Amino acid sequence: QVQLVESGGGLVQAGGSLRLSCAASGSISSTNPMGWYRQAPGKQRELVARITSGGRTNYADSVKGRFTISRDNAKNTVYLQMNSLKPEDTGHYYCTLANYGVDYWGKGILVTVSS
Repeated sequence: QVQLVESGGGLVQAGGSLRLSCAASGSISSTNPMGWYRQAPGKQRELVARITSGGRTNYADSVKGRFTISRDNAKNTVYLQMNSLKPEDTGHYYCTLANYGVDYWGKGILVTVSS
């Protein structure tokens, strides 16, 4: 009943920028916290950033100052602006939405940062 569709992934050179988008639909409201996780092959999934409906944000130390999460509640969309990308940022990025303690996940999109 909850669908998350990510877009904006792809290949980018180190130092470049990329913006991910995630459109949510279904049984949701504008108060749902949303966020982004990522996972490199063979590694654990980690939280990249999250944002509440009120705009409060939290970032992983590895991306703080380079990534910016934002949301448009009217469009039920969350964004992740990624600047100064590094090869270490490579991985699958997953959009998430929290609804009464239940986490919903998008299918994920691949971000590849080349040297």
